[in-house]
Amino acid sequence: MVERIESPVPVELDALTALWERSVRATHDFLDPEDIAFFRRMVREEALPGVEELYVVRDEKNGFAAFAGVEAGKLEMLFVAPEKRGKGLGRILVEYVTAHCGVRCVDVNEQNAQAAGFYARMGFRVVSRSASDPSGRPYPILHLTL
Repeated sequence: MVERIESPVPVELDALTALWERSVRATHDFLDPEDIAFFRRMVREEALPGVEELYVVRDEKNGFAAFAGVEAGKLEMLFVAPEKRGKGLGRILVEYVTAHCGVRCVDVNEQNAQAAGFYARMGFRVVSRSASDPSGRPYPILHLTL
């Protein structure tokens, strides 16, 4: 069910970026529209092509239903298509990357209470907090570890 994509091709990057945007619009209501555009470019051009390990779960039509990116033992990204939320795909990916990739930490937007709760249920605990995100925007980040 979990598949690793070694080097995503442009059509895969486009599909994953579209999934990212649909997921963010459904879960990150605290983001300003211009921030979504900024992050979208970063996700498509830097984060997805540059992540060390990229894992996906496909839907029944062989499209992408969810994905996770891992870098040096950290879960850098986890996004689930809005229509697939609540079906256990996030759990499957987190369990996979913790068991097979050595993931022990993740960062989450403090304002994304659903995600913070999800990671708490997965066994992650807050170890620190940053007042802004890595790009300097005023979105506090919780740093979690297993």
